[in-house]
Amino acid sequence: MRNIMIFAAIMIGLGTFMAQVADKMAPASATPSAHLVVTPAGQAGTRSLSIPRDGRGHFATEGRIDGQRIAFMVDTGASVVALNESSAARFGLRPSRNDYRATVTTANGTVKAAPARLAMVEVGGLIVRDVDAMVLPDEALSENLLGLSFLSKLRRFEYATANGKMVLEQ
Repeated sequence: MRNIMIFAAIMIGLGTFMAQVADKMAPASATPSAHLVVTPAGQAGTRSLSIPRDGRGHFATEGRIDGQRIAFMVDTGASVVALNESSAARFGLRPSRNDYRATVTTANGTVKAAPARLAMVEVGGLIVRDVDAMVLPDEALSENLLGLSFLSKLRRFEYATANGKMVLEQ
């Protein structure tokens, strides 16, 4: 079991590292817009968000935390929403040094992170309340990650191979 956990941590770190390398290599381009679909009768109240791949092959989207706009990369391998300090500070979340008590593994190695709870996260009309998150130092996290603490509260999320889009449904 210990070997599996070590392997998983290495794979997560490698994935994050590769994403950062791709960021530096890819030319800057506009983020494709996500498309919200509200399904009529049959599945009353179902909302579906379709997110196209960006120029790097990632699923980038914009959301809101406490009404403040924030850019996310959808990361099904991240157990929680992960925010860098600069982004968290924009909506008033400024952990003290003593709050950095969780140890997480990133592409830049092992770092301390501050656990947090977000009252509401909204992405393309999909709203999730009481979302667990981690705040990481800016140097440890270049992009905010929309992880499983948000995704797992949806009805479903999947990669649609037919059109190459990430679909989130609530």
